[in-house]
Amino acid sequence: MAMVETVKKMKESGSTATMQGKEQAVEFTYYAPAAKKVCLAGKFNAWNTNSMPMKKGKDGMWRISIKLQPGQHEYKYFVDGVWAQNMTCSDKVLNPFGTYNCIMGVQ
Repeated sequence: MAMVETVKKMKESGSTATMQGKEQAVEFTYYAPAAKKVCLAGKFNAWNTNSMPMKKGKDGMWRISIKLQPGQHEYKYFVDGVWAQNMTCSDKVLNPFGTYNCIMGVQ
């Protein structure tokens, strides 16, 4: 099972967050060195499992930076055709399928 790294807002990780209007750039990361494809899915993209592919680094960490409006955003990862949740996220909510979605808060 792949280990998941905590999702971080770029601002909190020491990077500069990009502010455009009310949107804020947010970085999502997922550690899966053996994975062939990882995508981010959530309410912000209608849970589309292909529209937000992540890029794999040499360190095995998959990354994507997206812009989100302020509020609470539910998300999960889709890894090699299987849903995967971020086990280390502190804010999560039970979904209708009996698993959990993580919540990203954007101010």
